[in-house]
Amino acid sequence: MSEGAPRTTEARAGGGRLSGWIERHAQTLVASLGRLARAPFGTALTVGVIAIALALPASLGLLVMNARALSGGWQHALDLTLYLKPALPEHDAEQLKERIAARPDVASARLVTAAEGLEEFRRWSGLGPALDALKDNPLPAAIVVRPRFVADVSDAAALGALADALHAQPGVDQVQLDTEWVRRFTSILDALRRTVMMLAAVLGVAVLLVVGNTIRLDIDTRRAEIEVTKLVGGSDGFVRRPFLYGGFWYGFGGGLIAWLLVEGLMLALAGPLGRVAAAYGSGFQLSGLGAREAVALVGGGALLGWIGAFVSATRHLRAIEPGRES
Repeated sequence: MSEGAPRTTEARAGGGRLSGWIERHAQTLVASLGRLARAPFGTALTVGVIAIALALPASLGLLVMNARALSGGWQHALDLTLYLKPALPEHDAEQLKERIAARPDVASARLVTAAEGLEEFRRWSGLGPALDALKDNPLPAAIVVRPRFVADVSDAAALGALADALHAQPGVDQVQLDTEWVRRFTSILDALRRTVMMLAAVLGVAVLLVVGNTIRLDIDTRRAEIEVTKLVGGSDGFVRRPFLYGGFWYGFGGGLIAWLLVEGLMLALAGPLGRVAAAYGSGFQLSGLGAREAVALVGGGALLGWIGAFVSATRHLRAIEPGRES
């Protein structure tokens, strides 16, 4: 009993210190927000600059992500089209299709006869009357081949080897890789993704500099107050705390506005891009920021604001001591 009482008292004291610590930080958090609200113009300028710096790479990254998602749907159709010689009988074309489908590196093969090809062209081109005037069908029969290794888009050598092997088959006149341009487009997207990452890093540093300079000006404005606080025993950590939360609010506000800007941009582009996709027979829809990306954007802005404030406040508060000339 005598040992339990001191432990209980110590636990209560620890809990009281924790609740006191949380209360002090909560008060500083709210007070720093109120201080920023009392200078709306300067706060709006700083938050606006941060928002633009965060929204630019986020928007570009989101557009690249949507383009990659669109091309990703095409990449699963890395089909080879084998145009057959016009004189090849349909029975021989069917046998050729069966031999190709039996290859271990082929997932499927589909024969499109000359008549089926003409009918499909008639349906999609809208040139029915002009095609009816033709005496003979100018389109050759074709075999559409889907490789078994379509999941590996980078396996260009395997695709090339398969194309060469199929071109050597009797009756094959020409081989076309239908989505070769998709792989070129993907390479461009990879370059753009790296560019966006570099741009995000540069603008992240810019956010740190903006917040750091703003905090430096706040410190200069409150220099007399800081000297009095230190004179009565306030530590650098105590003095630095409101500036840290000020930087947090700058970054948080900038991230929140950046999220709104990005969502507004995606909403403005969704309609026109959707109509373009529909014109090409695609059901593609532009995707905005998900919950995880939105939290990352707003949280990243708040973190950058905190770091910028910490670096700036730590550096400049060390130079302020009671009685020392600036």
